[in-house]
Amino acid sequence: MNTMKHVPAVTAVILAAGKGTRMKSDKAKVLHELFFKPMLHHVLNAVAAAWIERCAVVVGHQREAVLASLAAYRISPVVQEEQLGTGHAVLCAEAACAGADLVMILCGDTPLIRPETLQAMLRQHQERGAALSLMTTELDNPFGYGRIISGANGQVLRIVEEKDADTAQRAVREINAGIYLAERGFLFTALRQVGRNNSQGEVYLTDIVGIAAQEGRRVEKFVHNPAVDVLGVNSRVELAQAHAELQMRRCRELMLAGVTIYSPETVLISPESVIGQDAVIHAGVQLVGRCQIGTGAVIGAHSVLDGCAVAAGEQVPPLTWRKE
Repeated sequence: MNTMKHVPAVTAVILAAGKGTRMKSDKAKVLHELFFKPMLHHVLNAVAAAWIERCAVVVGHQREAVLASLAAYRISPVVQEEQLGTGHAVLCAEAACAGADLVMILCGDTPLIRPETLQAMLRQHQERGAALSLMTTELDNPFGYGRIISGANGQVLRIVEEKDADTAQRAVREINAGIYLAERGFLFTALRQVGRNNSQGEVYLTDIVGIAAQEGRRVEKFVHNPAVDVLGVNSRVELAQAHAELQMRRCRELMLAGVTIYSPETVLISPESVIGQDAVIHAGVQLVGRCQIGTGAVIGAHSVLDGCAVAAGEQVPPLTWRKE
């Protein structure tokens, strides 16, 4: 008797076709950089670290520039010729999802998503036998986000977008985080049923939730907190906030490994840099490129080191600028 559990084939679809008008920029939103990489790269790295090997990226606005930035990644490019909404964008990726059991849909502007969160969502989806799982979180101020409308027993009924919500629905604090996991067959069949009868005249991806509920399919919420991990970047203010969060995660790792960092909110330390135990990093330091900082080394305040090696015990004076 074969007791081996079937491991589903998963394809990730990353939506990266939008312009991002609130960024007030001529550059495609997903190409704006934070913590040393375009935000789209952070999403792709999280997907890869979650052991999702197949990935399609839907591009539209400035598609040549977006695809050029992805030369180092193994992805299936999908072009959305017309910007007709998120549901239409996923439909464009149907051929790229051939052979998948499950499709995970993410947005290219969520650089704080963690691979362990994606893995946990996959586990829950399988354990509960869901046809569709959607990630949710709670916000004190949910303005602008799609609201999760639930029934009396907590089951998901539908998602209502801010512009289409009534007063009672806008009071709901549980919001759609924009990450979905769906059975491939159900997903594309449902999307072909979605119309454009809404304030935007677009094919809303969120409408598949209501379709699944109406058909009696199992719809599960994957509730994730803290909310910061799953929120999108829509402005330069949010870009700076997301950058600070990623840098603080990096600093936290280093400090827990035995590195002293004074004023971690002021430093910039690349993910490629290696820092020895008992090293001391003073305020305002920038370590960019692939720096090697030896055990017990001290980097003086406001120094900038680019790809440098610092010997064990060496003291780098404040305001040093060094490139190697």
